[in-house]
Amino acid sequence: MFKDIKIITQKNFKDKRGLLWTTWKKGLFTNINFNHDKFSLSKKNTLRGFHCDFKSWKLITCVYGKFLIVVVDMRKNSKNFLKHKNWIIDHKKPKLILIPPYYANAHLCLSKICIFHYKWSYKGKYIDATKQNSYRWNDPKINFKWPIKNPILSKRDKEAKKIIL
Repeated sequence: MFKDIKIITQKNFKDKRGLLWTTWKKGLFTNINFNHDKFSLSKKNTLRGFHCDFKSWKLITCVYGKFLIVVVDMRKNSKNFLKHKNWIIDHKKPKLILIPPYYANAHLCLSKICIFHYKWSYKGKYIDATKQNSYRWNDPKINFKWPIKNPILSKRDKEAKKIIL
């Protein structure tokens, strides 16, 4: 359904010491130059999102724990407008998800502790939280059925706007 979103399954090396895997290396994407990285550490039942802007590419992965990630097409002229796709990502089966501009994403921590990694690509200045679009995690127009009724939310996510068509 979402041809613009790329899923890359990474192999990991496992031995008695633990796991080793690569999240990115030069040449993985020839037309995307990454500007900076961000990490978020969340406790179980923390839900972050839906957040979106119209110029950033995000390469995301789970560094530790287990997440439910949901991506929504926010392109008003798209046949998939407001449709969503979701994945479970965890550190035991490394997976990268490349999210293009105009797609909102949200993630819910399913394990005791989760570490989420964003690799950002954009032209010009970074669009920080105050200039991104935030949508309600339970917006009826997105209609995603989260496996939780009362997630832990930031002030930003509690006050996020409803989608108005």
